[in-house]
Amino acid sequence: MLPCQLTRVAVVDILIIISFFTFLWISEYVSAKVIRAGIIGPIAVGIIYGEPLANILHHEWQETFLYLGYIGLILIIFEGGLATRMDLLKANFTLSVCGAATGVLCPIGLSYALLYGGFGYGAVETFIIGAALSATSLGTTFAVIASASKNVDLSQTRVGAVLVSAAVIDDVTGLVMSSVIHDLGKLSSGGDVNLGWLIGRPIVASAAMAILTPVLTKWFFAPMFRKYIEHNFAKFDHLSNIMLMILVLCAFISIASYAGTSILFGAFLAGAFLTYLPSKHPEGPFVVMSREEGEREKDKSPTFVHTFECYCLDAQQYVLEPLFFASIGFAIPFLELWTGEAIWKGVVYTLLMLVAKLVVGVWIPIWSIVSHNPKNAKEGPQQSTNSETGYALEATASSPYSPSRGAALNSSTSPAFLLGMAMVARGEIGLLIVEIGYNNTSYVSSEGFITAIWAILLNTIIGPILVGLWIKSKGGLISKGPWGLVPGPNAALKKERERLERDEGLEAQRTGNL
Repeated sequence: MLPCQLTRVAVVDILIIISFFTFLWISEYVSAKVIRAGIIGPIAVGIIYGEPLANILHHEWQETFLYLGYIGLILIIFEGGLATRMDLLKANFTLSVCGAATGVLCPIGLSYALLYGGFGYGAVETFIIGAALSATSLGTTFAVIASASKNVDLSQTRVGAVLVSAAVIDDVTGLVMSSVIHDLGKLSSGGDVNLGWLIGRPIVASAAMAILTPVLTKWFFAPMFRKYIEHNFAKFDHLSNIMLMILVLCAFISIASYAGTSILFGAFLAGAFLTYLPSKHPEGPFVVMSREEGEREKDKSPTFVHTFECYCLDAQQYVLEPLFFASIGFAIPFLELWTGEAIWKGVVYTLLMLVAKLVVGVWIPIWSIVSHNPKNAKEGPQQSTNSETGYALEATASSPYSPSRGAALNSSTSPAFLLGMAMVARGEIGLLIVEIGYNNTSYVSSEGFITAIWAILLNTIIGPILVGLWIKSKGGLISKGPWGLVPGPNAALKKERERLERDEGLEAQRTGNL
């Protein structure tokens, strides 16, 4: 007997799946147009089609879509790593750490003030709920950045670099706490658990990967790739790129998983690793101004971002990413939310957690005032040179070059609100932590679980909406300000090529007139 036989598929099942994907796409389009937050529609569709409400999809289908959605989440974060400006991350790392620390400590501290002091929840229960609300949804953050790129490319801005770094740190911290909470059940049941190793392993693993990846990349992998490998990539273009991308992504998420840290952190590091590998010299095969140039020129290769766009972007954007946000809807106990006590406690806690993340944006005005230098303000910004290419870069005005501390403060207000709003969404990480606490330990009560779900759900909805509306209103102002767009390493090279092409065109026009 064959292990698997083809059987006739019921037409009703086919129509259900077709309708599910159709409503995913329609809801994403409508929510993006109406409330400037495309992720809200798929979450609502997931609630309706999943177990929380109508339970139209079979349980096996929901499990399959959950796995596919998680692949979509990995690709979202991998793409974010590919598009990340490492120079901006490095320049704003200290500020990002301050913001991330605030984004973790404030929700936990305010949770104790309200849940423990006001609602009478247990101390450990409050910590678990606060830990869930301290996480920032990395997938939602990158989705918001991608959706905002139509107005302003946040990945190329200073405030965007701070946002990405802070969200990654918050995500890793949240996953570390989820590992600890997962094993709290063993402690509560009297199991033999090494508490020091339990807490220390994910912290050490995360720190080791964060330190070793850039060190080994800069001093070993990048030199080897540039000397022996990258010139061969031009022969195969996208094919060689995608094979390397798959190998690197699988290697990083496997290392992260077995080491005890977040595979999402591994996916981000994989993208950042590939971004740094190629030579940045103008003659390097990966230094191209467009995807078409990389595909057309024999001695050039498309970049890894171009290859991602060619092979993965459509599948991610129209299938895997909507499935990821729908899977968030699958996990929300929708009907249990609608009791009077659950609603008012959930709304109050939601507002408090909204403020707890908005506070993160305060660091931008503080940083602008502290770093303000009147001497630099008089001298004005100077030209800087990229150390790898040797090309001069146009230095953008930053807070030290503002004419006064008041001007520095005013120019940082809009980016501060943007950073705080973008950190609000909790999404998948918050749900994961609170569900682990509820299902794997005896500490979280059903009342506390519902209160946490309310806060996670509403913050995941409110955050992207606020970001979308704020970018629509202030996006242009932010991009032109001191926390806005910063020229990339190829900016001067691109300008030089455009000038040469313009001169050649004028010369050809003169020759034709003669």
